Amino acid sequence: MSPQLQDALGMFVFLAVELSALFIGISLLVGALQRHIPPSTVEALLSSSRRRGYFLAAGLGAITPFCSCSTIPMLKGLIKARAGFGPMMVFLFASPLLNPIIVVLLVATFGLTLTTIYVGAALVVSLGSGWLLQALGFERYILREAKGEIVECGGSANTCNTGPVVSRCDSNQTTDSAPGKNKYGGLWQDAWSDFKGVLPYMLTGIAIGSVIYGFMPTDLLEQYAGPSNSFAIPVAAFIGVPLYIRAEAVIPLAAALMAKGVGAGTVLALIIGSAGASLTELILLRSLFTLKLLAAFVAVIFAMAMIAGYATFLFF
Repeated sequence: MSPQLQDALGMFVFLAVELSALFIGISLLVGALQRHIPPSTVEALLSSSRRRGYFLAAGLGAITPFCSCSTIPMLKGLIKARAGFGPMMVFLFASPLLNPIIVVLLVATFGLTLTTIYVGAALVVSLGSGWLLQALGFERYILREAKGEIVECGGSANTCNTGPVVSRCDSNQTTDSAPGKNKYGGLWQDAWSDFKGVLPYMLTGIAIGSVIYGFMPTDLLEQYAGPSNSFAIPVAAFIGVPLYIRAEAVIPLAAALMAKGVGAGTVLALIIGSAGASLTELILLRSLFTLKLLAAFVAVIFAMAMIAGYATFLFF
């Protein structure tokens, strides 16, 4: 067995075990929190346009279901509940980027400093963009036609179709417990179901990252995407925004790229771009937003990726 293949296999086993354990553990924690904060409570808290609503939106977005398709039914519920527009947009930006699983995986993979830059950029830009869009009156670009359908998620494929009446998703979704039953009943089953849903994506990302780690020429990556090449950051953000890769897959891939010499700022820009927006999510948002608000959403994610990337380039 060649040294390159040994390195690739060793990296694959290490990341598969570590990330699987972290995913299941954090899923159990998030599921327990969601049983105490039902969607109706989220809508009530964000129905205020006061300043604290923005911070509540960021915090609640971080513990809501974390596949992009499940964010859209929640957003529809907020629109129907007449939630404050600014907090609602903060929720939309923060929900796919600040969930505990991504944060814990980032700490385990890249360390506390890079994770702090990631969280700081995502939080500050989400809050600032929500306030700015509210101030500029972008609320008028929400399509307010009554809709008889809401989103139904397509299981482990993380694709969504319009379906009848009830919102369902493979991610942790709070449901009312039947009378007399334990509030935490089914917690493990939900976490395990979530894990099985993302496992193919996670293993795919780990496999690609392990191959890069074992076989990709270091000199080539350092030349075109190394820490000294600041132009690689907008390229990574531009590629990441339309190219949907689950965060659970892109993090091990990004770790392999960074180990081979890709700049940390480029890596963060790729993670934020790919996790913050996707073609699937944009198609679903088109049923709620006009093109102007949809373009503003993409611009915010791109700006967030750029800010995190260049902050890392300058200070890390």
